[in-house]
Amino acid sequence: MTIRRLPPVLIDRIAAGEVVERPAAAVKELVENAIDAGATEIEVLVVGGGREMIRISDNGSGMSADELSLAVERHATSKLPTEDLLAISTLGFRGEALPSIGAVARLSIASRPKAAPHAFEIRVEGGIVTAPRPAALNGGTRVEVRDLFFATPARLKFLKSDRAEAAAAADVVRRLALARPDVAFTLMTDDRQPLTWVARSMDEAGRAARVADVLGAEAGRNLIPVVGERGGVRLVGLAGLPTYSKANSLSQFLFVNGRPVRDKLLMGALRAAYSDLLPSDRYPVLALFLSLDPREVDVNVHPAKTEVRFRDGGNVRALLVRTLTDALAARVPSTAGTIADRLVELARTPELEPARPAAAIPAFRPYRAEPMPAGGYDWRASPARPLSVAEPDGALEAELESFAEAVQASFDIGMPAADARADAAVPETGDLDRPLGAARAQLHETYIVAQTREGMVLVDQHAAHERLVYEKLKAALERDGVARQGLLVPAVVDLDPAEADRLAERAVDLAALGLVIEPFGIGAVLVREVPALLAKADVTKLVRDVAEHSAEWDDALPLERRLLHVAATMACHGSVRAGRRLRVEEMNALLREMEETPNAGECNHGRPTFITLSLKDVEKLFARR
Repeated sequence: MTIRRLPPVLIDRIAAGEVVERPAAAVKELVENAIDAGATEIEVLVVGGGREMIRISDNGSGMSADELSLAVERHATSKLPTEDLLAISTLGFRGEALPSIGAVARLSIASRPKAAPHAFEIRVEGGIVTAPRPAALNGGTRVEVRDLFFATPARLKFLKSDRAEAAAAADVVRRLALARPDVAFTLMTDDRQPLTWVARSMDEAGRAARVADVLGAEAGRNLIPVVGERGGVRLVGLAGLPTYSKANSLSQFLFVNGRPVRDKLLMGALRAAYSDLLPSDRYPVLALFLSLDPREVDVNVHPAKTEVRFRDGGNVRALLVRTLTDALAARVPSTAGTIADRLVELARTPELEPARPAAAIPAFRPYRAEPMPAGGYDWRASPARPLSVAEPDGALEAELESFAEAVQASFDIGMPAADARADAAVPETGDLDRPLGAARAQLHETYIVAQTREGMVLVDQHAAHERLVYEKLKAALERDGVARQGLLVPAVVDLDPAEADRLAERAVDLAALGLVIEPFGIGAVLVREVPALLAKADVTKLVRDVAEHSAEWDDALPLERRLLHVAATMACHGSVRAGRRLRVEEMNALLREMEETPNAGECNHGRPTFITLSLKDVEKLFARR
């Protein structure tokens, strides 16, 4: 078989397979071109999932007839004024998108520069280019792609349904809309209502407004601002509360110099920052923007331009982890507002029984109470009194006044009102103005009910105290090691032989956290010392739980992360157990400590430690609003 030179059309089709692997990739390339052209308004239309038609219209700088002819040639671009690939400040730069799309679809581009008397249009069908011709267009550029992959039918077999492809294209537009709040976007598909995002400012307030526009008002209420800088790299954006998380990473939006990316280093940094706050199968919602010298990052890694390489990846990772950790720890204890919303929705589930007809409901008539006889009522001797309809307005008001005032004296049992008893039991100390309020009651020896000026707080005492103990262990570990307390009589704990061996291998790590053990024959360990914070814990159960969790520890993790995994297990045993009755003073002390402890809004496993209900939420529960 002899070597031969491939024809240009076939070369373009082969290259198109890497640049335009699905309709969403074509949308991404064309919208990026519009942004690079200085557009402030971009309209995207996707029909048939992008197979039938994709149309991108913008009000950018436009192109002349000569530039249109060059634009559809491979490796022709206006975005590299010099040959320096390390100083790329635009989204596109490879000059491959338009010729790749034209090689596999029917492409038409109409464009008109601001000073030109009229527009020109060029067409490319399956790699065959026609000469530019005059066209009608007010200004900017309109790119239309029809019959995508008609020249390579085999590619159509690998596409998903129209709905799935349209959703992928919409996700691309959402990411670019987040990257450029100063650009107005309109997205239209044939399966849903058009979406319009107005232009915002490029400052922090504008970014926050665009995030709320794109992700929804619910996300906007559950994100906190983050700002940080380290070694010439600046980070700004919004990070989600740990209790507002998703089952996948699709709601994580990362940008490097305005470019949407999906980078493994950045994703790993996010996981490390939330490791103490989220379970392994949940992902935070966030939109983070990194800015640095273009020479410090390589964006020419893959034709899709979604992967980057940092010159100093360790510095970028440290910035992300530290900034997110500090922002989450510094916030006032809070949980996602969606938890209260879900509670209200659950409480307002419609009844299964049909409602009574309005005509069958008797008119309201206030009951006229009569003084109770000294010997009580004899219901057998009382004559039956038929119900009467409501009296006219004047008589009704008199009855209501009688019911509300003097007549109620017949029901007096000699005890103060409920609110008076509550005030007497819990003296007012000003705690109502604190974030978690003042403790009022304990339910089922598990949940603390607290009152605030604006509503109420329901606290899971075990989950809350678990976080407090964990943070104390972390602080002691960072400061000077965890204090130990020796056992008067060393405890022998029987285990499965495999678990006993795993614990023996990690004896040094456990000793750093105050748990001193040593092998004691086959399938047993001897416990000599325990952390002072856990002196009252059940030693046998503690060791057995640590042994069970040891199988999940990753030896590839740094020592610090492995120690924190152990600390999380220990904290569960050192916390107040569900089912323990607490005095009012103990409940208030727990609330005050939660307010001063970082990340007190969620336990070590990512579950919320408390739920806040405003008066409006409570009124919704009783259908008063």
